[in-house]
Amino acid sequence: MESIAGFFRKTGVKRIIIFGLIVLILFSVRSMMNLILLTFIFSFLMNGLVEFTTKRMKFNRKLLVLLLYALIVSLLTVGIVKYLPVITTEISQLIRQISNFSMETYDNAIVNFIESIITSDQITGYLENGFSFLLKSFSDISKTSVQVLLALLLSLFFLLEKPRLIEFTNKFKHSKIAPFYREIEYFGKKFSRTFGKVIEAQFIIALINTFLSVIVLMILGFPQIGGLSIMIFFLGLIPVAGVIISLIPLSLIAFTIGGFLTVVYVFVAIMIIHAIEAYILNPKLMSSKTDLPVFYTFIVLIFSQHFFGVWGLIIGIPVFVFLLDILDVTDTQRE
Repeated sequence: MESIAGFFRKTGVKRIIIFGLIVLILFSVRSMMNLILLTFIFSFLMNGLVEFTTKRMKFNRKLLVLLLYALIVSLLTVGIVKYLPVITTEISQLIRQISNFSMETYDNAIVNFIESIITSDQITGYLENGFSFLLKSFSDISKTSVQVLLALLLSLFFLLEKPRLIEFTNKFKHSKIAPFYREIEYFGKKFSRTFGKVIEAQFIIALINTFLSVIVLMILGFPQIGGLSIMIFFLGLIPVAGVIISLIPLSLIAFTIGGFLTVVYVFVAIMIIHAIEAYILNPKLMSSKTDLPVFYTFIVLIFSQHFFGVWGLIIGIPVFVFLLDILDVTDTQRE
């Protein structure tokens, strides 16, 4: 009996049991997963922005938090009222343009090869998921707005009371659930250090990629720039695969407006932007543990998309990196 009790007192065993309980709790509240993920992402990104600003400017922290959130709410309000109808129309036109694209009149080996890629089940699945997610989000704007508003509100309260929250939470270290709290703290630190950092890096990279891509598309005379920019941003949140997936609709539109030469221009521009991401942005923003082989990246994305849909494409790699960190999987060649 004593040996069994000793077995369960081991740190590794306790962590596995507690991690299983956390997974079970998250599974039981899976209907609220959108709100949980949005709250965490908003809190982490805004906390990083606040910390970045306060280090460089002498500013009252609470006042800065209130000003930043007031700015975000103002921008969201203007965007919803003024630009949402325009962007919704552009996305609908964009999807209609891609759906109506036909290659039957072109008897060419390169065209046939492109068509075979487009009609592959996995790529089609990604495109359908992504576009249906965008359309559902814009068509069901009331539900999405409520979730975003709640997430912003919760993250605002978190940042305003962060010092007090930390002080209050530390009291659990000396409570009757101290062993459980210590393991939760361990997982929390790992989660924020890996998942949070990767999400933050993906967000910054997606913004830079979108900005550079929009400049190129405007120079090439692409229509529906607003809808394309949103598509590129969301696909930019998907590591590696996002670039490949975004090439498909961009190539179709390029072929429609300017033929093969425009497609070549798009390919070259996207490859240059991807090179900037791979060789400049990733090394500066990502840790060595996120430098996964492309094969692993695609395997994780395929499985996460299958089980969790669009959210799986965005959080699949961060979750995988978090699990690697828990298992102490490190790149010894970089250390």
